[in-house]
Formats: sequence, C-alpha cells, structure tokens
Amino acid sequence: MSGPTDLVATDMEAVAAEIRAGERFLLTTHEGPDGDALGSLLGMHHLLKQLFKDSVMFLAAKEFPLPIEYRFLPLEEVFHEPPADMADRIVVFLDCGNVERMPFDFLSNDGEHVINIDHHHDNTRFGDVNLVDVAASSTAEIVYGVALHIGIEITPEMAAALYVGLVTDTGRFSYENTNADTHRIAAALIDAGVDVNDIYRRLYEHVPLEKLRLVARALDAIELPCEGLAVTYIREADYEATGSGEEMTEGIIDFLRSLDGTKVAAVIRELGSRGRAARKVSLRSSGDGVDVSAIARVHGGGGHVRAAGFSTDLEKDEIVKFLCSELADQPSA
Repeated sequence: MSGPTDLVATDMEAVAAEIRAGERFLLTTHEGPDGDALGSLLGMHHLLKQLFKDSVMFLAAKEFPLPIEYRFLPLEEVFHEPPADMADRIVVFLDCGNVERMPFDFLSNDGEHVINIDHHHDNTRFGDVNLVDVAASSTAEIVYGVALHIGIEITPEMAAALYVGLVTDTGRFSYENTNADTHRIAAALIDAGVDVNDIYRRLYEHVPLEKLRLVARALDAIELPCEGLAVTYIREADYEATGSGEEMTEGIIDFLRSLDGTKVAAVIRELGSRGRAARKVSLRSSGDGVDVSAIARVHGGGGHVRAAGFSTDLEKDEIVKFLCSELADQPSA
C-alpha cells in the first residue's frame, strides 16, 4: 500500500492527537448525506466508542427519512438538536467540503473547536485541524487510516459502515478514484467481518415499487438541450403520482450519465417545503475532463470533479441554460 504524503501524515497525527486528548465529540457531515457521509460518520462514531469517548452524531431532522438505500444503517442514536453540553464538545466534520454544507450556527460558532476530515479537492480547510486527503477514494478510507494510525481494532460494525462509504463513493469500485489501495482496504474490511452480499443487496436490491415508478417518470422526462448534456426534471407532481418522495431519487442520475455522448448528467428536483432553496441540482460527468464541481461552485455548491451539486431558486429553464453555458465554457467540452 502506498504511503501518505508528508503533509497528510502530519495532519493524520494531528487528528490522532486531538482524538486521544479529547473526551467529548459531536460528529456531523454535509446536508443531503450520501453513503460516504453516513458510512464515515458511523465509522468514526464506532472508533471513538472503542476509545471510551463520549460521541454523539448530529443530522438535521429534515434529512429523515434517509434515501431507501441507507435506511439499514444503525442511525437511531443520531441527535437532531444540539446537546446541552455542546460547548464542551469537539466538532468533527466528515466528508464536508465547506462548513456551509451543514448550515447550523451552533456548529460554526467562533468558540467551537473543529476537526475537518474529508477528501474533496475543493475543501476550504475550515477546521482548526484539517485532514484532507484528495488522493483518498472516500472519507471512509481516511477514517480507516485514522483507526490504523491510533491502533484501533476494526470491529465488524465499524467495517460495515466504512465499507458502505467505500463502495458507494467509488461507484461499486468503478470510478477513477478506485485504485489498488482501495481494493486492499476493501479486502481488510471484509476480513474484519463485512458481509459483501448483504451490504450489496441492502444498497442496491431493496428497491420499492414507488421508486421504480419515479425512475420511469424521470427517464421519460430526459432532455438533451445542448451537446453533451442530459437532464431530467423531477417535480412535486411526480412524487405525488408515484407515491414516492425526494429521498427516492438516489441513483437516477447514473442512468443519465450512461447515455452515449453524455459529458454531464443533471437531475433537477423540486424540494418544496423540505429545502432552503426551491430546487436541488445533482451533477455527474462521464470522465471526459469536465469538472462539475467548478460548475456547482458558481451557485454555492461543490463536490468532486466527477460528482457535485448545488441548490438554487432558479427556474428549470434558467438552470438548463446555465448548465449549457458552463459546459460550453469548460476547456475540454
């Protein structure tokens, strides 16, 4: 396994020192959490519990119900409000590129001590201590590295959580962020007790009929408004007609990205009363050199080169016009 850079190794030790010295922690991630966000959140929680630390996890109540794919994860203990002893806790952000992606004032008060653990290339290094490894396949991979660095045993529960982060953020080990180290870590997690078939089935083969009906409507609404862009729009009416919800949109974008000739896939979905903005836009690129995180940052979003998103009050036609313009301006487009 290739070793970390000197800077990452130094930051790893700094995080390890914070964990050893701290007693109370609050863990959180970005809004609209995906598999890596939830897997690294749970993985770090198990790590701290092994060290007999007082660890609580925080996600806003509006994030529930979670997408169907992630409801099997044991998140019953998640806090939806700040604990009474918040002032005594170290805040650990996991898989969060900037603090605005978890917009709660109590998490970013000047008095809070913040550890920032992430792998996004556009991370703003907002923590008092930052461990940002852009070479890592996932934040779950970094948490695994922290556990090894401290000398923590990888329990079956921790392994399962981290494996979810690993397998989802690598697209089932198919994205460009997958390398030999990724597979070695996956093998180590399997050795620690991961049931690969069980996790795969829970993530990808427990699909309710309502979601399939929503997928069908989303695919029927695909548009190709300009060269290289495939886009679909999911309305509140689509949720009502199919008996589904916004949490069932996970994975739809992968169908769009698979279209021949697509450089950027976009799913625009209405949020109604569930969001601070009217619509959310998820973006994926096909590997043709288009950086969708740069597109997302124009509207205050972010993410990876190949996967990003943003929220906006723009109307659907305005969003499509913006995406076409940005795609045309990208050097490789």
